[in-house]
Amino acid sequence: MQLLKNKTAIVTGATAGIGREIALQFARHGANIVLIGTNEERAEQVLRELETIRLFPEQKFTKVLVNVADKKAVDKVVEELISEFGKVDILVNNAGITRDGLLMKMTEEDWDVVIDTNLKSVFNFCQALVRPMLKAKAGKIINISSVVGLMGNAGQANYAASKAGMIGFTKALAQEVATRGISVNCIAPGFIQTAMTDILNDSQKEAILKKIPMGRLGQPQNIADMALFLASPLSDYVTGQVLTVDGGMVM
Repeated sequence: MQLLKNKTAIVTGATAGIGREIALQFARHGANIVLIGTNEERAEQVLRELETIRLFPEQKFTKVLVNVADKKAVDKVVEELISEFGKVDILVNNAGITRDGLLMKMTEEDWDVVIDTNLKSVFNFCQALVRPMLKAKAGKIINISSVVGLMGNAGQANYAASKAGMIGFTKALAQEVATRGISVNCIAPGFIQTAMTDILNDSQKEAILKKIPMGRLGQPQNIADMALFLASPLSDYVTGQVLTVDGGMVM
């Protein structure tokens, strides 16, 4: 099934982990893919992977290296992409970092860089794309938040604030654009097996697993499957929602 044939998708934070898997999943269903990242080597690797699953000769894959927190740079990139592709149908805001630490020891820089990368980037890309989507009367915006934005987590005040902010932003924007054929939704992953969780020691992983009713970490594919649903016509009557993919952590 080619759910996204002839659609163009921008995926931020697309060079590793969840973003990479979303890009690959969308490509498998026929989408043109724009990888947004900052690491040239990883971006090239994902491009090579995309080439191996190309469905059509006309299917396009490209990469753009840009600081997602830089509004002027993002505006320029989006303008160039619309010129190249004609339109952007799907936006996945997945770029994210952590700078963990207890609040009393957290530096202002640790706060700012997490908010700018995780939350301001969502504002930057959505504002750049909302006008062309409104003009087209169509669009799918998918923001990758976290269960931490719903329940908090000690030592992650900056990360929790950024992810909770994404949820509020999603609900507000969904109300602004719902009548124009644009849906805006959030995915809130739980603990997913990526580079972020690979650095945890055995005792930390054991403590996490006790919080997950299913008793196991999720896989990037689980998030990509939900993103595919939200990007496809299957979700045309879904907007302003926060869909948790967390093994039952938040019920």
